[in-house]
Amino acid sequence: MSTTQTTRRTFLKRSAAAAAVPYFASVTQAFANNAANDRPVIGCIGVGSMGSGDARGHAGFGDIVAVCDVDSRRVDAAKNDPRIGKGKADGYKDYRRVLERNDIDVVSVVTPDHWHIKIAVEALEAGKHVFCQKPLTLTLEENQLIRNACKKHKDLVFFVGTQQRSSRGLFLRAINMVQKGLLGDIKRVTAGIGGGPKGGPFPKTQPPKELDWDFWLGQAPKVEYIDKRCHYQFRWWYEYSGGKFTDWGAHHVDIGTWALGQDKEGMGPIEIDGTDANHPVPFEKGYPTVDDCYNTAHDYAVKCKFASGIEMIVTSRGDNGVLFEGSKGRIFVSRRKITGKPIEEKWDEGKYTDEDVTRLYKGKPPEGHKNNFYRCIREGGLPLSDVYSHVQAMNTCHLSAIAARLKRVIKWDPKAERITGDDQAAGLFARKPRAGFEIPRV
Repeated sequence: MSTTQTTRRTFLKRSAAAAAVPYFASVTQAFANNAANDRPVIGCIGVGSMGSGDARGHAGFGDIVAVCDVDSRRVDAAKNDPRIGKGKADGYKDYRRVLERNDIDVVSVVTPDHWHIKIAVEALEAGKHVFCQKPLTLTLEENQLIRNACKKHKDLVFFVGTQQRSSRGLFLRAINMVQKGLLGDIKRVTAGIGGGPKGGPFPKTQPPKELDWDFWLGQAPKVEYIDKRCHYQFRWWYEYSGGKFTDWGAHHVDIGTWALGQDKEGMGPIEIDGTDANHPVPFEKGYPTVDDCYNTAHDYAVKCKFASGIEMIVTSRGDNGVLFEGSKGRIFVSRRKITGKPIEEKWDEGKYTDEDVTRLYKGKPPEGHKNNFYRCIREGGLPLSDVYSHVQAMNTCHLSAIAARLKRVIKWDPKAERITGDDQAAGLFARKPRAGFEIPRV
């Protein structure tokens, strides 16, 4: 049977049989074993810079037979990339053509943030395993929608692309120190995530002929094309993203949430203070009053208080990274370093073992992100970067953005998952999608 004829059901049966085969350390190696018909069939939706990078990683584990993007230039580049489509993959503009293919087992979703959940939910409904880039969601409501979909499709693996979760020497070491109480009682966590840029006013022009601008907008309001709204720059518009609150918050707020053990459903902050926040354009009732400038927050220090008394500060100020302050000591961790007296004096010597790392990996061996994803497809179990813990961090990210947009304190009921005592803030819990782009409720 050829790889393009392998159904998801057949793949799962073969995967179980291959479970005894050891995993490779590098994502450039083949999936499970080197027999072509044991490799999953993959479709890549969104093949810009990050999407292409992810696709090359996926190609080490399976065969990419479809690439999709609303920009035909990106489709052509991915199709002909010797490490992605190899000149053989089919190219599509409409992601639904990928999802309707019965031969595809896995989809990689690397679109702008406002498209993630619609595609991801429909992919699960189509029986696909999903690797979706962060930040996973655009709104608080979307957190619930994707969690519900994953609960319904428990037989499918859903992996979120928060790669620093697999950083054994830095972030996992810091989490272990916190969870083992080596820093004492944690008083404060500071997530330094940077601020968004200022920019504009930008000219409104005709979109390039290779880009389907209307489809790119999707559920977002229909507006005239601005080059700086599209592709990478979409991050600095609340219509499509949450700025740095979600771009870097999806990483550092996630690490803080995980370390504090606040990553389970029903947990989270109870009060979010956004009074110390500034945006590059004027806002009225939580919405920007101009449509031709970047509008996400550029300067802020949002205070998120938990019922335990712990405070998490989500801020644009200071170094990029996570600072944990406990009654016995403090450490700072980033993608480049981990510092502090507890590190210098090796307080965790003999208390950060292979068993500790395996515990953080939910019982799986420590390895790269995509290795873990494909291992979970083959063996079962929750992946290192699972949807359930991710949406807990994203709740804090979205609440921080809402409080900042309104420049006030808001209250959150983490068990009921609703904003209380503030109808205007509660109105930002969700947004009405453009007709024809609704997200399925499952």
